[in-house]
Amino acid sequence: MGGFDAGRLDRIAVWMQTHVDQRRLAGCSVLLAQGGREVYYNQAGLRDVAADKPWERDTVARIYSMTKPVTSLALMTLVEEGLFHLDAPVSDFIPAFSDMTCLVPGATNADQLEPCAPPTLHQLLTHTSGLSYAFNPGVLGALMAEHKIEFRANQSGLAPMCDALAELPLAFQPGSRWEYSVGIDVIGRVIEVVTGQTLEEVFAERIFDPLGMDETRFSVPAAARDRFAACYTPMAEGGFTVGKIEKGGDTLRLIDGADRSPFLDATLLSGGGGLVGTIDDYLKFTEMLRTGGAGIIGPKTLDFMMRNHLPGEIASMGPQSFAEQPMEGMGFGIGGAVLLDPGRARAPGSVGDFSWGGMASTFFWIDPVFDLSAIFFTQLIPSSAYPARAQLKALVHGALT
Repeated sequence: MGGFDAGRLDRIAVWMQTHVDQRRLAGCSVLLAQGGREVYYNQAGLRDVAADKPWERDTVARIYSMTKPVTSLALMTLVEEGLFHLDAPVSDFIPAFSDMTCLVPGATNADQLEPCAPPTLHQLLTHTSGLSYAFNPGVLGALMAEHKIEFRANQSGLAPMCDALAELPLAFQPGSRWEYSVGIDVIGRVIEVVTGQTLEEVFAERIFDPLGMDETRFSVPAAARDRFAACYTPMAEGGFTVGKIEKGGDTLRLIDGADRSPFLDATLLSGGGGLVGTIDDYLKFTEMLRTGGAGIIGPKTLDFMMRNHLPGEIASMGPQSFAEQPMEGMGFGIGGAVLLDPGRARAPGSVGDFSWGGMASTFFWIDPVFDLSAIFFTQLIPSSAYPARAQLKALVHGALT
């Protein structure tokens, strides 16, 4: 395990301040821990531009898809108890998925269908289920957008949303391709069915309370409301898009205010993207993953989760969607991406890095070679607006000795 060059670490602060000064980001923070010891923290900018409130270490942010590793871990704690296995079809838990159809290859409309098997839990976890996102291109993405199947915090509950999703066809035969999807939202509902608890109750009991993640929840905790960040977009229209970015005149246009956000009182518990929390809370989660489970889950189960579960890299499975990470040189495990080849991914890293990000540009990775946890918090939608993640990985790797 190498250390860090302090002078090179200082470049991170310059990089962060430049993003703030150029109005790419309103505010942000970076936290690095190596071998369980904090080696770097810095913050810059504002959590709320209109209110002129600074971004601080205890700022509460929307972590969106960084919820997925939490949900995946919760499911695997149930797998460890022998309650089911990963090849079980989702229809065993949600009967609405019993009689599934999928689009034929090359389909251009929703009538071009063929029968298919229900996705398995493993396919839902690894984005090979045939599900999609409403913001993804293609027939299914358009259908999901039309029916407003988005798993947003202010929509009706998880059970009716999953049942509505099951009425639509899959984008492809389960297991045949990779497409970023709401699969882990469906996994959240499976967890509720198996446990008889709400997803938040399961998270609190099995993960948050044991780790002391007291400010990570689906709704902003009452005591933290004055520390909740606003969320911005450089987009001319809504920020929930992954296509061609049509930037507006204001690079920091408010898209979700801290005082009227759906996350103040969530009505849908999204296992794919619903959590809010602090950077120190998330470090407790990544450190648990890095160090072998902290008694929450077995170290061998974690090893299994952080392996590549695909036949090769993501790009080899024909994705037509957006993802929170590169697809070349990158495999996918249970709950996050696994770096197979830094050269193919075109960003510095160690083979075996486990990582994921969120729609509001948050990001984490765990480096098993350097015993490193790295977390980046900010609030800008979409995460594809700027290449901040690759830049931060280059800065951190450049500082390693």
